[in-house]
Amino acid sequence: MAGSQDFAADPRNADLKVYVSGELVPKDQARVSVFDAGFVLGDGVWEGLRLHHGRLLFLETHLERLYAGLKDIALDIGLTPAELTAEIQRTLAANGMEHGAHLRLMVTRGEKKAVNQDPRNWLGKPTIVITAEYKEPSPEILTRGLALATSSILCTPAEMFDMRLNSHSRLALIRALLDAIEKGGDEALMLDPNGFVSSCNATNFFWVKDSRVMTSTGDYCFNGVTRANVIALCRRHGIPITLGDFDLGDVAEADEAFVTGTFGGLTPVRSIDGHTLPEALPGPMTQRLRAAYEALKDEDAGVA
Repeated sequence: MAGSQDFAADPRNADLKVYVSGELVPKDQARVSVFDAGFVLGDGVWEGLRLHHGRLLFLETHLERLYAGLKDIALDIGLTPAELTAEIQRTLAANGMEHGAHLRLMVTRGEKKAVNQDPRNWLGKPTIVITAEYKEPSPEILTRGLALATSSILCTPAEMFDMRLNSHSRLALIRALLDAIEKGGDEALMLDPNGFVSSCNATNFFWVKDSRVMTSTGDYCFNGVTRANVIALCRRHGIPITLGDFDLGDVAEADEAFVTGTFGGLTPVRSIDGHTLPEALPGPMTQRLRAAYEALKDEDAGVA
């Protein structure tokens, strides 16, 4: 079994260069200090990016989310979005990449004077790491789909652990995934504190009933760029969509379901808590929205 992050192996990834705080180094030499706040505490934020026909998809939106996260954790990296974009492009150029790459942009508070929680003890220089790998979703996942299992680990409100902040601290989400794996799932379906279906551990969740698309209110789930694009596509194409509070009983009546994320786009779901959904994979609405999303990617990349 594998989750929504499953990818096809690519031999081109053997000799890539990684950006580490201004330097481009071979991947087997990419290092950060054991005193780095990201390693010690998960003190940092990150973004995932897709390279599509020479274009970093929805880059402005991703950078807006990154810089909002940096503001939330009071971290000034000393680079404007334009300057950071230039460093990303330098990384792509060093690897000769034009298409089909997945990037991880990671920013931490950097090295600290000592191993402790206090952010005032940092040395004043953030750590910025950019990895760029040739990664495409495994083609089998389109017809195999994901098995979701509901986790006992709940999504949390912004005043606790904000799900909308792309924090390096992912332990609660990893615990949810481990819970789902133990129950036979590929990925965890997570509820909010009120018992309503909210999110998966690494993706956002949508389900379909009678040609209407449903998803959570967004109050407790990831601030997903792909989620927002799918909601906008529904509205653009006249597809009925409802953002609301739904319980597991509602979701059990679904005709089909899918999850969304930067890496996989729209990934079909085959079952929830052992119940197989009735539509063959990918379901008709999933197919329709996948096609619309592919067209949106080409539109953003300027592909004719």
